[in-house]
Amino acid sequence: QVQLVESGGGLVQPGGSLRLSCAASGSFFSINSMAWYRQAPGKQRELVATITSGHSTNYAASVKGRFTISRDNAKNTVSLQMNSLKVEDTAVYYCKVEVVTRTLSLYDVWGQGTQVTVSS
Repeated sequence: QVQLVESGGGLVQPGGSLRLSCAASGSFFSINSMAWYRQAPGKQRELVATITSGHSTNYAASVKGRFTISRDNAKNTVSLQMNSLKVEDTAVYYCKVEVVTRTLSLYDVWGQGTQVTVSS
């Protein structure tokens, strides 16, 4: 069983920065892709950024150039550096990892979510 613990959310003014982190623990063989999603009130959950085990990244158009996803394979962590935050970035942010089990099965694990509020 794999658990994800997220941290780093909070309240920030427009133009400010926040850094989210997500740590995976438990029993698994390895982790493939890691990602951040977000869900604003009344909206569907949307993909923010992804990173492969080889550190290839992909971003939603709305955050490209402002957010940076990174990972530490040795520590099984993924981070999201968010700069130049806008009011419309307000949402609950979730990390998701694709776990590879010791029998080489794949499954997704979600974090509990962390609130990011951008407001003056």
